[in-house]
Amino acid sequence: MAHGKPSEIGFDGKWYTHPPMRNALISGVIVGIAFTLARLNLVPGRVEIGLYIVAMAIGGYHWVREGIEELIEDRRVGIDMLMIAATTGSILLDLWEEAAFLVFLYGAAEGLEEYTYARTRASIRKLLDLAPKEAQVLRDGREVTIPAEALRVGDVFIVRPGASIPTDGRIVKGRSSVNEAAVTGESLPVEKRAGMQVFAATLNQQGTLQIETTATFEDNTLSKMIHLVEQAQEQKGRTQAFIERFGRRYTPLVLLASLLLLAVPYLMGAEMAPWAMRAVVLLVAAAPCALIMSTPVAIAAGIGQAGKNGVLIKGGISLENLGKIEAVAFDKTGTLTIGKPVVTDVLARDGDADGLLALTAGVENLSEHPLAHAVVSEAKRRGITPPAATDFVSTTGHGAKAVVSGREIRVGSHEMFDGADGNLPADEIEKLRGQGKTVILVGTPDKMLGAIAIRDQVRPRAGAVVRELHRMGIKVIMLTGDNRRTAEAMAAELNIDDVRAGLKPEDKIRIIEELEGRYRAVAMVGDGINDAPALARASVGVAMGAAGTDAAIEAADAALMGDDIANVVYALNLGKLARRVSLQNIVFSLVVLGILIPSALIGVMTVTVAVFAHEASELLAVANGLRTGGKVAGVPGR
Repeated sequence: MAHGKPSEIGFDGKWYTHPPMRNALISGVIVGIAFTLARLNLVPGRVEIGLYIVAMAIGGYHWVREGIEELIEDRRVGIDMLMIAATTGSILLDLWEEAAFLVFLYGAAEGLEEYTYARTRASIRKLLDLAPKEAQVLRDGREVTIPAEALRVGDVFIVRPGASIPTDGRIVKGRSSVNEAAVTGESLPVEKRAGMQVFAATLNQQGTLQIETTATFEDNTLSKMIHLVEQAQEQKGRTQAFIERFGRRYTPLVLLASLLLLAVPYLMGAEMAPWAMRAVVLLVAAAPCALIMSTPVAIAAGIGQAGKNGVLIKGGISLENLGKIEAVAFDKTGTLTIGKPVVTDVLARDGDADGLLALTAGVENLSEHPLAHAVVSEAKRRGITPPAATDFVSTTGHGAKAVVSGREIRVGSHEMFDGADGNLPADEIEKLRGQGKTVILVGTPDKMLGAIAIRDQVRPRAGAVVRELHRMGIKVIMLTGDNRRTAEAMAAELNIDDVRAGLKPEDKIRIIEELEGRYRAVAMVGDGINDAPALARASVGVAMGAAGTDAAIEAADAALMGDDIANVVYALNLGKLARRVSLQNIVFSLVVLGILIPSALIGVMTVTVAVFAHEASELLAVANGLRTGGKVAGVPGR
């Protein structure tokens, strides 16, 4: 069979110009003409046979050549050779009409199968059409139009509102919102400003941007994504590999059985004509086309569709494993949360929250700590200008201090305030900590002024994702290096089943191994860099926000190009659908073989009926496999 070779034939998107389909169509027309003319007694028998020969030469050109190549180069008897033998046998039995119909119908089925497979592979490449073919580059202060393929790292190009971005880059000037659906699958625009990264084929919606090239056209995120999807479509799952191994042993046995149907009656002196007919029918009926195509189309279609939705699945095994998942372990920071702490509460003893925030921001302006950035960002959001600070000193693990408006202001933990007057209400502080918030105290060496509570933001759809996973019967576990109180507060908010806190990377590996001992298969979802060991150890490692990050894609079995955690549910549902469709095809194919083979052996089936039944079953398997390339459920309300 011609599976896996569509790329060698070419594909332009039109079924009737696809060479195997075109040849089969021409062959069918000639067979129909010959059959009609003969039934109307308008042509002599020799002309009818001549037309059948022409039809067979055209309709069998591709698959006959491939069958012979497989026999000579790989020394393997494939299904194409069974059909060649069946056609030859029909001709020797003077069944020219049956032989011509066999070649036409088998050629049409093979052509449609190849076209379908090629279409699933080509659909992902259509994403390249979204990237503009030209770029407006700044050269010596002037704007010059060049082919997008000519962009080099370091070039600065301009993208105006309504235009697509030709390759990956970093914004050096301008501000806009960018639709990144082509790469990340997320339809909501993302706000972009100077210093932020943008990707090829994404759409600039508002302001004019000046962008410095960080990757050539051949090496940008979109091109790498398409290349990875194409590679993944070539990788076989366990089921597919097993069926192909079975086919390599089964097919020669069919040919041998057919030869025995000829040899045994001949040696016994029986009449040969009926047994020769049964031998030919068996070659057609027992060919396992539908069985061998039961999984590859489903896998290829599923992986291609996932890639178009911003989910990279790195092969058939990964897609199969996604369908087996019984538990999902999520990293907390950057996965269940956005990874950007924000101020949630400001408690000032004198009631002046803005004043307390201004003093704290004055100190934190000089710090690089993530919590310091949260305080400064909140001050900016409220329109507060922090007073200048001097004599800044940071104490690792405790906090920082500086002179602000003539006073020494301390920011940090209780250790910074030994002996200070006016402790804050302990119940209020404990309440905030019980909500999973980090509380920093603010004051002078001898007086407490207030406290500020900070917490990482939970991703907007994290709760919906956990609820949907529970509905699917999947357990949800949180793995985090954060303290237990913070982790348990967030787990309670999201209704997570199990929490493991205070973990190091090696601890996460140990826990994944423990979970796999309890559940059939476990997925680990993380950022793909600091969670790389656990991602590699899990049944399926899923990297979040992998666009432009080679390390994330390398570490995981699947990668979400954007930051939409809801795509975890989409990927799991896709895996379940692919496994379900493959199983349906396998059962259906075995049932068909179970009917056709005995019918061939006892002689109750003609060549024509065998051909129609065989090709119909193959086409049904292909059509069913294509369902994985359709719409798959994600989080409700998406």
